[in-house]
Amino acid sequence: MRAVQLTEFGGPEVVAVRDVPDPRPGPGRLLVHVSRAGVNYADSLLRENAYLGATALPLIPGGEVVGRTEDGRRVAAMMTAGGYAERAVVPEHQAFAVPDELDDVAAVALLAQGLTAWWLIHRTAGVTPGDSVVVHAGAGGVGSLAVQLARNAGAGRVIATASTPEKRELVRSLGADATVDPATEDLTAALRAANEGRPVDVVLEMIGGRVTGQSIDALAPFGRLAFYGMASLVEPDAVSPRALQRQSATVSGFWLMHAFARPDLLARAYADLAAQVVGGELRIVSGGEFPMSEVREVHAALRGRRTTGKVVLDPSR
Repeated sequence: MRAVQLTEFGGPEVVAVRDVPDPRPGPGRLLVHVSRAGVNYADSLLRENAYLGATALPLIPGGEVVGRTEDGRRVAAMMTAGGYAERAVVPEHQAFAVPDELDDVAAVALLAQGLTAWWLIHRTAGVTPGDSVVVHAGAGGVGSLAVQLARNAGAGRVIATASTPEKRELVRSLGADATVDPATEDLTAALRAANEGRPVDVVLEMIGGRVTGQSIDALAPFGRLAFYGMASLVEPDAVSPRALQRQSATVSGFWLMHAFARPDLLARAYADLAAQVVGGELRIVSGGEFPMSEVREVHAALRGRRTTGKVVLDPSR
């Protein structure tokens, strides 16, 4: 079969489409004929051997697919690797039934990005009605869904950061009440100003560097910051527990991999997200469907932050 295979670590130039042996499912695994494979920022980190877990070569990247099983069931599924391919083997407990009304892009968007946004809103940060919520990188795959899920959860005010006027316009169309350029020098003051002069209750943060510290400083008493990524590749300054005590603030981390220990909850979360899309309560922002043969260009655009919404690969091209 055709697949994207890494044989060395590096920039976009190291990803290449090759002919590789078909995967063979073992016990508890499903073989999926892939119609679309999701592309995530984490894939670029894995390509550079900079992701949270250890990476061994050779490797077929890609952690999410939608397609059909051997017996004809339509599923969306997640795995640690192997998605950028015509066929993929996935753990059975990480495969979710896809309603017929849900298109392939939406089905994939609700996996790593949708489930992360859902978990951040409903579990890690615990957004409650009336909360003010800041979503960093609001035009991205997770951010564009988190803005809407925060609104659907009853947030009193949703503030999104985005790096260009076009992206800020997009997040406003998704329901953000205010937008902020994350490059603003005094981000703490800008976030509070966007919240009508008040500190904020919740921050969903995936940029790192100074953005993390200045976002913590913007928190209200009992505020919560959920850290789930570091797109800038710059470590934030250390957080002082004493400083958190002064604010009665909470800083937490989230990695979706740990949520797979709760397969029943993830299945319910996926079904909830799918129902919101089908019901018109949740809009999927498509970042484009690209031939798998253009994977290098896709990775370069993703890492250069030139994409919005969900980007997918078509393994048939």
